[in-house]
Amino acid sequence: MSKEIQLGLVYRDMWQSSGKYMPTVDELCQVAEPIVAMGCFDRVETNGGGFEQINLLRGENPNISVRKWTEPFNKAGIKTHMLERGLNGIRMSPVSRDVRKLMFKLKKIQGTDISRSFDGLNNPQNLELSFQYAKEGGMIAQGAMSITYSPVHTVEYYIKLADQYIDKGAEEICVKDMAGIGRPVSIGKMIKGIKERHPNVIVSYHGHSTTGFSIVSALEAARAGVDVIDCGMEPLSWGTGHADLLTVHEMLRDAGFKLKPINMDAYMSVRAMTQKFVDETLGYYINKKNRFMNSLLIKPGLPGGMMGSLMADLEKNLASVNKWLTKNNKDTLTQDQLLIKLFDEVGHTWPKLGYPPLVTPFSQYVKNLSLMNVIQVIKGKERFSMIDENTWGMMLGKSGQLPGELAPELVKMAEQQGREFFTDNPQDLYPDVLDEFRAKMKEKGWETGQDDEELFEYAMHPAQYEDYKSGAAKEKFEADLAKRKADAGGGSSANKAGAVVPVPMSGGGAAAPRPKSLVVDVNGEKFQVNIDYPDQAANSNAAAPAAAVTTPSASTEGNYVTSPLEGKFFLTKGSGEVGIKVGDKVEKGDTVAYVESMKVINAITSAYAGTVAEITVNHGDDIEEDHPIIRIV
Repeated sequence: MSKEIQLGLVYRDMWQSSGKYMPTVDELCQVAEPIVAMGCFDRVETNGGGFEQINLLRGENPNISVRKWTEPFNKAGIKTHMLERGLNGIRMSPVSRDVRKLMFKLKKIQGTDISRSFDGLNNPQNLELSFQYAKEGGMIAQGAMSITYSPVHTVEYYIKLADQYIDKGAEEICVKDMAGIGRPVSIGKMIKGIKERHPNVIVSYHGHSTTGFSIVSALEAARAGVDVIDCGMEPLSWGTGHADLLTVHEMLRDAGFKLKPINMDAYMSVRAMTQKFVDETLGYYINKKNRFMNSLLIKPGLPGGMMGSLMADLEKNLASVNKWLTKNNKDTLTQDQLLIKLFDEVGHTWPKLGYPPLVTPFSQYVKNLSLMNVIQVIKGKERFSMIDENTWGMMLGKSGQLPGELAPELVKMAEQQGREFFTDNPQDLYPDVLDEFRAKMKEKGWETGQDDEELFEYAMHPAQYEDYKSGAAKEKFEADLAKRKADAGGGSSANKAGAVVPVPMSGGGAAAPRPKSLVVDVNGEKFQVNIDYPDQAANSNAAAPAAAVTTPSASTEGNYVTSPLEGKFFLTKGSGEVGIKVGDKVEKGDTVAYVESMKVINAITSAYAGTVAEITVNHGDDIEEDHPIIRIV
């Protein structure tokens, strides 16, 4: 008898692999019934990942969304599942034990059946609590292995990793190929090995179609004994998303597997509704790079969903690099040349970082550091002379043990900078916070919600929840959408053929940052000049200026610490820290401030020893590369 393969629709991931936002709760409820009516799905991914955060960013209550959106599938007997990030829960940074435990209990109550838990480093220790809390909350605990292709990440590595996950409490295993770079035959061997050792454990295959491998991998997975295959559907299949339902279904039927038939009338309804959501709103947040497959990503192994932000970062850095090259009488670069340099550098940098899986957030860390290395080398500086704080945290073990060995030169650099390696359980770094947030809500007069769901939301996404409660999030989203529509000529985000029209996600309609001061060289004598913009007060998009740190002077005494890259200036990297101030003594190599660029925090170190004479920019200001920020005398 032919084996039956179950299909899962990753409706959440379809959207979040393409753009920034999900449909509203009303839109999700509209599309749920025809998805059920399609009749071919045993599972639907409904929430998790960034789902709740982007609900808040749109001004919607994510708890209402999850309850209403999962209800039709619960009634139909279709299992719903969510994606969660282990130590990070459903956000990008680590979260406390008590918040993690409440999450699983709450999500089951709200209608989510399966927790697909992954750790960015494939660290079983970080997932043990996820498996425990999921089962205690009544959910099915699924352990997802992030697939990366490297000398460390072999077929044998993943088979043993599945053993470890199951020993820690995982009830199912997911082969999660988030970058689409898992080689098909290797994917098949992994699944075959896991099923031979654990024949009663359900195994799912989840592969993004970015490089073109995933459709072949789905067939290899089926032949190896996989139980569930995830897929997407038009108009958001392929590209950086997932192989299309119709293709997967027909391919597996032709190979002799048994699948539930597709109700094509219902399919066309889902397809039309999804396209409508794209046309009316969400297409304005879909980057064109995410709608195409890209085999160039096979070599570096970076996730395709990064391509939009990666190209935006490249564009900004290309302008900066070419400015420097022109100034130094050197040949400028094209974007393609810089892209290849970046991909080559990933091959050099990634092994030295201990081969962290190229999945969020560690793929961003590897990409950012590699790009920084490229820029530093072009400018005649040393590799690793600019390492952001997020990457340092990963290297020091604050996210768990790396799969490979950290390069000796990086270990030595950490010791020279007085950085300490962490070898205990990363969860211990984050104490419980629910009581703290409960007290905050009481002070504000906010209800903790049914089953403490509002308390959970506040503790998981503090800043976004406050903006949601104040109405600022909804206002900002509506203003941004209106501007994007105006910039597109007021028309639909789709062309006459119904295809998604790309709208760049970078920038968000904000004006380019303008410098607050400049150092002007006049016949060899330097003067610091303040710049005022008369139109700034009248510009409704301009942010309110922060309180001045000091009043910049025209003095040329001393040396200026300049920003190593373009971004947002901060005196500290956390609210509990105290920044430097005028009169403080600094030594050469001391960290004096920070710049946020490419979604990570980079330390700014002083090249001089002396006393802080002035700070020429404000905390939170946008600054350009080489902008003078601190004067040392």
